Amino acid sequence: MTRTRDLRSYIAALEELGDLDIIDREIDPHLEVGAVIRRSYETTAPAPLFTGLKGCAPGHRILGAPGALSSAPGKPLARIALSLGLPPEAGAREIVDALVQARNRTPVPPVAVDPSTAPCKQNILRGEAASLDGFPTPLLHDGDGGPYVNTWGTIIARTPDGSFTNWSIARIMMIDGKHMTGIVAIGQHIGNVWKQWADRGEPMPYALVQGAGPAVPFVSGMPLPDGVEETGYLGALLGEGIELVPCETNDLLVPADAEIVIEGHLSVERSAVEGPMGEFAGYRPSTTSMQPVYTIEAITHRDDPIWPAVVEGEPIDEYHTATGLTLAAEVLTALRAADLPVTFAWAPFETAVHTIVVTVRSDWRDHLPGMTTLQLAQRITDVIDAQRLQVMLPRIFVLDDDVDAADPRELAWALATRVHPTARRIVRTGPILPLLTVYTPQERESATGPKVTYDALLPAPGDGRDTRSSFGHIYPPHIRERVLAHEENRSL
Repeated sequence: MTRTRDLRSYIAALEELGDLDIIDREIDPHLEVGAVIRRSYETTAPAPLFTGLKGCAPGHRILGAPGALSSAPGKPLARIALSLGLPPEAGAREIVDALVQARNRTPVPPVAVDPSTAPCKQNILRGEAASLDGFPTPLLHDGDGGPYVNTWGTIIARTPDGSFTNWSIARIMMIDGKHMTGIVAIGQHIGNVWKQWADRGEPMPYALVQGAGPAVPFVSGMPLPDGVEETGYLGALLGEGIELVPCETNDLLVPADAEIVIEGHLSVERSAVEGPMGEFAGYRPSTTSMQPVYTIEAITHRDDPIWPAVVEGEPIDEYHTATGLTLAAEVLTALRAADLPVTFAWAPFETAVHTIVVTVRSDWRDHLPGMTTLQLAQRITDVIDAQRLQVMLPRIFVLDDDVDAADPRELAWALATRVHPTARRIVRTGPILPLLTVYTPQERESATGPKVTYDALLPAPGDGRDTRSSFGHIYPPHIRERVLAHEENRSL
């Protein structure tokens, strides 16, 4: 299947699937846009494309829910699959496997193209003209600290010595037409790059890209290891180098097919109040923080630009799909590299990605003779705890692979019937992501808290293991085949 190279071809693919809702009535970016997008998640509706935005320059549009679950019948992950270059009917395992396989390929570097042919250079604004005024700047949730202009865009930054370029996603709030602020967390790659500039006493050059190719936001939010650049991984995933062009005011390179590119510098000081904002855990925190200021020096954009918007909240939205899938892929990559007998890893969207489930082969005891279930759970825990992504995972569940971890009904049953109420768990304390609302205010303030791994593995065959009482497990194959054949004949 030919991949959707830019946002516009992706939107066309959604329309062909019947998964796009073009809203051409006048609609107010102040809360109304956010409410429609939020409602679309909760009803699994087609992705809304707003074309009549009150107070915005003519032709400007917002695409809501660009990477959420799809309304297309039988294709719940179609938006994600299409974004990553897969068929719309691809399932969870196929998508995670594609992400894992790309991690094991040689990175494919990006390709520089002629800026004069780049769609993102169709309009170039500098000086006072380079302002957010006239662009869509929606207030997404009631009570947010301000309009959040970055929810699905990519921040591009490079270390002062030029040795590492990072593409990442972090929320960014509008202060005024020329200034923004957003979370810059030390420990995340964007925060580490900014700190190197701040330690030199120099503002950090940045580019904020809106509406690049649909795979870009997924990879920008992926917890890749230190030193692994998103551009090379994107090339390995998509099978070709992505096309880049230079910025107007600094030497950073940006996707040539982007809808909008904002350029400027990020301040050395944390001088702006950022937040609050409704977040992925399903709550709007009451806290704010002091963050650096993004000063805007240039904006380039396509004709009639499209600004993607995500309205985070209770599952399932883009944080859960993008972060959940890429987190699972990184966990699976690490566990396979450690030669552990794992078959799948999954961060259930419904848990707001507060959980990772790891399944192991039915013959794992042959692979690791003499090892107990708790010892295997400890090995898995040790590998995950050695990864940068461990801060995002307060709970790990280890299950046999007779369970489809990506099936919410089957997973809920397995966790309820296989997790012992008090025993077979590994508890430790470590670094945490402060946005995880499961922790106390004190733990979130210190960014340190308890974590637990649940050994939910079954006993060895013949050692008290019960047989699953389901169609696929308790009936002999010839009976199942007869039942299925009868169903098929009746449907003809």
